[in-house]
Amino acid sequence: MERHLSTVILLLSLCSIDVKADDVPADVKPGYEKFLRQHVYVDMTEKRCSSEMRERHITEGQTNNDCKKVNTFITAHKQELRKVCNGAGQSYEGSADKYVSNQPFPLVTCKLQSGDRYPNCEYRGTKSTRYIVLACNKTWPTHYDGDIIVTN
Repeated sequence: MERHLSTVILLLSLCSIDVKADDVPADVKPGYEKFLRQHVYVDMTEKRCSSEMRERHITEGQTNNDCKKVNTFITAHKQELRKVCNGAGQSYEGSADKYVSNQPFPLVTCKLQSGDRYPNCEYRGTKSTRYIVLACNKTWPTHYDGDIIVTN
């Protein structure tokens, strides 16, 4: 019985560590959530660009409704992207907060085809696989800064 109780306590401890590991600091949370909303969707396809841009209300600026010219979705889980900020990425161009991934990621890039004001924006998507550059704040990705073409 004592061994069973020890096992339960150990499992509860590990679960609480995992919960705390996903506890985004308050000052980082808005940037992290915006990054997820604008750039992360595991099931994204190139045919969904117009609908996702509209549903997520992704526009050019925070204060206007101009159609965003280009937006890139990373088709990976947020945990994989967080790793780029935590050792699975290299400092990018000597920056203290930008990291390029050590491995390429699948992307869907949505380019504006027609329209100039939300919600009348129509996009065409293309798939690619590239190294990604992320800006990180306290080990959390907060900005998609671009990508680098995979060369063999």
